[in-house]
Amino acid sequence: MLKIDWLIQRFQALLGPSNSRSGCFTLLLAMSLSLLMYPALRTIGLQLHAMLTGSYISGTHSMVFVNCPNEQIARDIARAIMDRKLAACVNILPKTSTMYFWKGEIEEASEILLLVKTRTSKIRELSDYIRSMHPFEAPEIISLLIDQGNPAYLKWIEESVPDG
Repeated sequence: MLKIDWLIQRFQALLGPSNSRSGCFTLLLAMSLSLLMYPALRTIGLQLHAMLTGSYISGTHSMVFVNCPNEQIARDIARAIMDRKLAACVNILPKTSTMYFWKGEIEEASEILLLVKTRTSKIRELSDYIRSMHPFEAPEIISLLIDQGNPAYLKWIEESVPDG
């Protein structure tokens, strides 16, 4: 006997013969809603736990890598990001050498790398804004979730970047 059949029989026994059809529907509806609501309930549970214990919720913040063709453009993009409060911090790393495929050919270039620390909820807005001002046709904008870190630093990111 399948487990679902066993579950239905048990539920029918509890409800009696007159209510078995509506009872089965109610049970299946409750189970379906529970499965559909799981992600939202989990998120709410994690946020409540974090509030009560002061612990960090993994993935709340992200670090974004952005390549730039030169230092002036890197500074301009970093300043614009900061002016819009899309990040708490932007590190401008010195000249790096890069090799990449572009239109079927291997290219070599020097680039400046930005490391942007922000809320994960701001990634789409940040990415759209960078693309709107970046000179590259397909700029490197890659985000990584921050799993853990210095709690004071992560709290500072949260306080520095408004949510909403």
